[in-house]
Amino acid sequence: MRRWAIVLGNSDQHHAPDLKALFMYCIVRTALASLALLVCLCVPALSQITEGDDGPLRFGRFEHEGKVHYGFISFGGVHTLTGSFFDKDTVVTGNIIPLEEVRVLPPVIPGKVIGIALNYKSHGGSGGDLQFFAKLPSSIIGHEDTITPPKGSTNLHYEGEMVIVMGARAKNVSEKEALGFVFGVTAGNDVTERSFGSGGFTVLKSKGSDTFAPLGPWISPGLTIDNLKFETLVNGKSVQKGSTRQMIHSSAKIISELSRYMTLEPGDVIYTGTAGTTAALKEGDVVDVLLEGIGRLRNTVGPTPK
Repeated sequence: MRRWAIVLGNSDQHHAPDLKALFMYCIVRTALASLALLVCLCVPALSQITEGDDGPLRFGRFEHEGKVHYGFISFGGVHTLTGSFFDKDTVVTGNIIPLEEVRVLPPVIPGKVIGIALNYKSHGGSGGDLQFFAKLPSSIIGHEDTITPPKGSTNLHYEGEMVIVMGARAKNVSEKEALGFVFGVTAGNDVTERSFGSGGFTVLKSKGSDTFAPLGPWISPGLTIDNLKFETLVNGKSVQKGSTRQMIHSSAKIISELSRYMTLEPGDVIYTGTAGTTAALKEGDVVDVLLEGIGRLRNTVGPTPK
């Protein structure tokens, strides 16, 4: 089968990459796919990551045979790309790797990790000005990675939520144009150590410690991001439920406001806030964050260093 040269990016535009060519590629690829490739989608081993909806494209990063690749899930498995989906020269290689043969990595390597505080009334939000904080890029971990509490942790909490992934540079953008700079969304867990406090000089260690920002497993573009259901499970029990339509500050408002103070770059991520109440985790707990249109992000809590 011929190699398809599909350009994902466009350096001459400020907005996120136009994915129309890539969607067309998938349509053609689907038409040519054999029954064997269709059966591959039904393999039970794939269900944990891909359950969520029947969307044909999920972009991500993964490791296969010691090498890190960017790619997207479609018929037959992971379709690899020559580079990041943010790069203008990236094309589809034509290579397909079965999903069960790869290790899923965080879908992006962000330069900035921003969290939105108190964005749901059910989690203490009451409106007013947008409140936000920073997590560190070193806090990012991927699907099935271990959450490792830092020494001294005694009250570690989950916070399942939707995460916005930026697709183009945004500075001083209006709410009307803000969503045009978004690449897509993914699931996230704003892990928080409550005992460290939430004041100005303590929030970074309470929210930005290593492994405190699980992210993934994949990014989906084109979703109605202000109307997505999400749920958090601990050891299979539902502990949080919400919808992004309940956010006090919309996705467009968040992006527009943040862009007043900082330049948002492709790959930067914004944790948009959690709903409901949270509770303490313990070693061995398995935390699942389910986001409509994405699937399941799963992490296990490891031991706290002595």
